[in-house]
Amino acid sequence: MIALIVLLGLAPLWLIDLVFLAEVLLGLAPQARRRLPQGPRRIAILTPAHNEQGTIGASVAAIGLHLPAGTRHLVIAHNCSDGTAEEARAAGADVAALDDPDRRGKGYALAFGREQLAGDPPDIVIVIDADCTIDLGTIERLADAAAAHGSAVQGSYMFRSRPGDAPLVQISNFAMLVKNLVRQRGGSRLGAPALMTGSGMAFPWARFAALDLATGNIVEDLAIGLELIAAGAPPAFEESAHIWSVPSNVAGTETQRARWEGGFMATARSTALPLFARGLARLRWPEIWMGLHLMVPPLTLLLLANFFVWFGTGLLALAGIGAPFHLFSVLLAAMLVSVLLAWLVAGRALLEPRMLVRLPFYLFWKLALYARLVRRKEKQDWVRTERVD
Repeated sequence: MIALIVLLGLAPLWLIDLVFLAEVLLGLAPQARRRLPQGPRRIAILTPAHNEQGTIGASVAAIGLHLPAGTRHLVIAHNCSDGTAEEARAAGADVAALDDPDRRGKGYALAFGREQLAGDPPDIVIVIDADCTIDLGTIERLADAAAAHGSAVQGSYMFRSRPGDAPLVQISNFAMLVKNLVRQRGGSRLGAPALMTGSGMAFPWARFAALDLATGNIVEDLAIGLELIAAGAPPAFEESAHIWSVPSNVAGTETQRARWEGGFMATARSTALPLFARGLARLRWPEIWMGLHLMVPPLTLLLLANFFVWFGTGLLALAGIGAPFHLFSVLLAAMLVSVLLAWLVAGRALLEPRMLVRLPFYLFWKLALYARLVRRKEKQDWVRTERVD
């Protein structure tokens, strides 16, 4: 009886573990490339940029090499105090400047960009961040997928690691691959909506025009996905469309992760349970699974929670109550193995084998980051991330 009570009391954690394991294990194998209806489409690339001088020109030029004929690339120079606009224009993009210090954030830049496009709207809008490059065929693939799906599509947005990157940067980039590729694949195989990740987001114009963009939400991409799910038009994942970001340095990585994970956890706290409950009440699978997905904390916190529960149930096992300990022994081992498999299958190009011994240092770094997030609310602002030269 005591074992059953303990298992029921710990049900939220082992349910979260099962969600994570399902996404990772089902996401280990690449998706088969789908056949999509193709055709001429009027496409606009929308790039919000804040003080990206030194980065935006190379990004615009690189993207321009892979744009279908007639595609418009519009850069929104948002509250810039540098030469972002001039550099983007020289690289071949159209540029619109928005100077409104009281309305800071990527969402405001996207809303302003939508206003610029509304006079002659495209069929498909694709959002690509100012530091990103794309693979050949990515724009066509995103446009075809969004048109076929009738709602938003998220491509594979990942970070490139280089052999000279700091260990913390490589490990962080691998963690983002697990989140943005492996778990997205697994969710897609479960029929779950894609998680919008900010760059490589494609929208049919009608969907884009209806979004509530003009907000200072620090995780506007997540908010967009939740808005589409609520509207009955959940986003889809398109693995074959690749969007790449340049690696950040250590300071920039810390800034990025604090902003993203602080915003994610704040949104999850307020929306996960209501979304899950609403999905159950309506029997709507996209809401059910996204609610469950939002309950899964960042991997470091998830592993630490399981370790402490494993240790605590181990003490109970010494008193003869062994079932909870056996369950969490299996779950903890399964999660560690699943992450190792993800590295073997998809992550070795991002994380050198010799860096694996630095994982304990990464865990301590993440704990310090979370401690800072607990002490202060992450600033709702848009700051440029420092890049690796």
